[in-house]
This record gives sequence, structure tokens and C-alpha cells, in this order.
Amino acid sequence: MNHLLNADSGRALASTITHWDYVVFVAYLAVSLAIGMCVAGRQKSLKTFLLAGNQMHWALVAISVLSALFSGISFLGAPSETFNHNLVYLWAVIAYFIATPVTALLFLPFFYRLNFYTAYEYLEHRFNLRLRRLSSATFIFRVCLWLSLAIYAPSLVIAEMSGLPVWMAIAITGVCTTLYTAVGGMKAVIYTDVMQFCVLVAGIVAVLCVAIHKMPGGLGEAWQIAEAGGRTRFINASFSLTERMTLWGALFGGAAAALVQMVTDQVSVQRYLSASSLREGQRALWFKLALTLPLLALFFLTGLVLYAFYQTHPEMAATLTVPDRLLPNFVSRQLASPMPGLLVAAILSATMSTVAAGINSLTTATLMDFLYVRKKDAAPAEDLLRVRTARQWTVFYGIVTAVVALGISRLGTFMEASVKIAGFLGGPLLGIFFLGVLSRRVNGSGALAGAVCGFLAVVGVGFFTHVSFMWYALIGCLPTILVGEMCSLFLPAPTSGQARFSLHGRRNAEETGGNNPASTATEETVLLS
Repeated sequence: MNHLLNADSGRALASTITHWDYVVFVAYLAVSLAIGMCVAGRQKSLKTFLLAGNQMHWALVAISVLSALFSGISFLGAPSETFNHNLVYLWAVIAYFIATPVTALLFLPFFYRLNFYTAYEYLEHRFNLRLRRLSSATFIFRVCLWLSLAIYAPSLVIAEMSGLPVWMAIAITGVCTTLYTAVGGMKAVIYTDVMQFCVLVAGIVAVLCVAIHKMPGGLGEAWQIAEAGGRTRFINASFSLTERMTLWGALFGGAAAALVQMVTDQVSVQRYLSASSLREGQRALWFKLALTLPLLALFFLTGLVLYAFYQTHPEMAATLTVPDRLLPNFVSRQLASPMPGLLVAAILSATMSTVAAGINSLTTATLMDFLYVRKKDAAPAEDLLRVRTARQWTVFYGIVTAVVALGISRLGTFMEASVKIAGFLGGPLLGIFFLGVLSRRVNGSGALAGAVCGFLAVVGVGFFTHVSFMWYALIGCLPTILVGEMCSLFLPAPTSGQARFSLHGRRNAEETGGNNPASTATEETVLLS
């Protein structure tokens, strides 16, 4: 990690920053805080604070989810992926065409119909309270690690570009994000996510346009150079599990990783639940899918153009000592003020949206899965006290993630690290959700046994083999499902009340006209038929 904090490198980048860049940077922070302050007085209930009162428009929800999941890690890592490798990773983006309908049609109806706050409430209804709390605790641990990495990685770049110490960059990111999240709740998070998404897109479009302009032959020449260097390769049909990136690993492993995000991750689920209805939540999912591919294509194309630029300027390529510092290196050395300031704001946008979403969801999981499990509703006076408690937990998690970020070390490149964290802990959790929805025979003990085996399998593969990180989520998920099913054959069957929360039980209730709380809605039931 020391080479990332090289003082000379930091001063070299910081020397290109002018006062106009700082103006852009500070203005962005001011607007983010102002949005939180504007909605602060409207947080009169816990549901408003955590779920925005279930009143958010589906388009805002979609942008918020995408902005939350497209972290500073992705902002820095996506162009570096094509710069250093090729376009095979695009299959992981295409995998969202598998994950989105599965989430929208299979899982989302179960989350909506019982007025859930968290995804893990479903696991209590389908299995038991122990599995709900264990899954929620796993989420909390995983997301604390993920958020710390999400703060740490971009803060290195912000520090190098601005000349600030790394600890100060982490502190600025953590304090500002925690402040508007604690004050404004979910509404502030979603509104700032939308603003931050616009800044993020503006930043990468500006970099791409300038990079193309600096190529004498424009985009055509850049593509030819990238093609000659093997960077436009889109298909690697190798069946080897040890190759870093193959079509199969990116597509199927990527689909599992996407489902981990969309089904088991409270960061995503909480935003879908802030929409007014199941249909609105599903619209948000489809709209997010429509935005994801062009957004990632922009970043990958930027990586290709920058590859061509540095191939034609080999003397400048010597300054590229760290893979994930491609964008800031180019902007700081090749673009005039206030473009470096815009890039810092864009990186900060991606980071703050992720951190805000994360600490808001950590607070929700803590309150609803541990503190208020049996008393979701409260009188107005008590509800105001709960809002105060939620704000305190928001501040607590903001401090925790910032402190861990100060001591975190690299786990490979930033994009690989985020996938590894999701795969190790998210894969088994995804398996539990699949068992709950698809199997009427599995009980809580069987699902737990399966999850333990899934976790041991992915840890063993991760530490003792050279299998690509792209397979981790799938490797964690499949043993969970298989072992969970097998163990449940020798254990008592779930009660009829628990079985109703499987897909089979839900359909039986619809056919018999029974009063199944998992299928009480009217117009949307056709979506699962």
C-alpha cells in the first residue's frame, strides 16, 4: 500500500489543481449538504426516515439504486479493466438481463406484500427469527467492509489530486455523507443520489470527449489501436475456471453476483421498498437495467481510448504505476482547470452515494432486525424517539466505516476486491433466499447447514485454489442450495405457515383462494403466474 501513498506522486498530481478546482469541489459538497438540510424537518416517523414513506417515484428509485451500487471503486476500476485487460467483463453487465427479471418477478413480490423494512424479514416468515438475524448480521459485517473499501479507494485518489492527507480525504467523505444521511434520511439519500449520478455521468463524458479529441484520428484511430493491443476482445470462451475473466465466468458468475446485490443486499432492497407499490418497484428495476449497460459502456470505452492515448504517448505511460489511478492521472496531467475539480467531484459523487446508501441500510437492518423486531409500529411520540435513535445509529456506522477505511489494505485491484467481498459472504446468503422461495421442503436448520457449507466451499476455493474471483458468488450459492435441500430431507418439514412463503405455497393459496399473507395483493399476482 505504501506505493499508493507516495508523497512525490501525490504532489505531482496536486500541483495541477487550481483554486477553481477547489471551488467546484466545495460547491459540490455544499449542494449535497443543502439537500439533506432541506428535507430534515419532514422526518416525523421511522418509516419516512428509513423508507421515504413509500412515496418515491420509480425513476428516482432506479437512479438511486444504480448510483448507490456504482461506487467510487467502479468509477476508478471500470476504465482500468479495459485499459489493462479487455472487454470480456461486459458479459458481467449483460448478466443483469438474467438477474433483473429473476429479482422483479420472483423475489420482489414477497418483499412488498407484508410491508417489510428489510429483505431479512422474509427469512423469519419462511424459516425462523434466528436465520433472519444471522443473515442480517452477515449483511452488516459484509457492508461495513465494503463501505470501508468504497471510502478508502477513492480517498487515495482525492488525496493525491488535491494534496490533502489521505486521512483528511476519508474524514471529509465520511463526515459530509454521514451528516446529510443522518439529518435527511432516505429522501435526502435518494435526492442526493440523483444529483450525484448526474455529476458522475458528466465527469466521465467530459473525460471521454477530451480523450477522443486528443487522438488525431479520433475514436476510429483509438479503436484500431485498442484492437491491435487485444483490448477490444469481447469473447473468451475458455472453460477454465482459473482464467481471470471468461465469457462463462462473467456471465454466470456475474449473474450470481448481481443477484447478491439485488436480492440479498439491503442497500438495493430498501430502495425498491421506498417506491409506492410492487409495480413501481418493478419499474425501477427495469429502468435501472436500461441505464446500467450504457453507463458501463461509457466507462469501458473511456478505458479503451485512454489505452490508445498512452500507446501513442509512451513517455507519459511511465507515470502509470497503479492500475486504478488511470483516470486521475490523465485528468490531472492532460486537462485544464476546472476539469480536475470536476473529476474529484465525480469520484466523490460515486463514493458518497454508496456510503450514504450503505449506512442508511445498516441502520435499517440494525433497528428492524434486532431492536424493533416485534414492534414495528409505534405511537407518534415514540416514533419521533425512534427517528432520533436511527440518526444516532447512522452516525455510529458513519464513524465505524471511516475508521476501518483508515486501516484497510488492498485486496487486489478495487473492482476485484468488491467482487471478492460479495462472493465470500453474499453467495451463501443468496442460496438461503433461493431455498426459501423455490423449495417448500427446506426448513431453517437445513438452510443454515447449507449456508455453512456454501461459506466453507467459497473460502476454501478462494484461499486454496486459483479459481477466478468471478465464480465466488456462484460457488457460495450452489452448495448452499444443494446441501440445504439434502439436509432438510432428514429434518422436520416446515410448518404450513412457513411453507406459504415459498413460491409453491403461494400458488397453492391463490388456486384455493386461501388467505395467504404472501399473496394478498390483487393486480400484481399475474406476474408470478
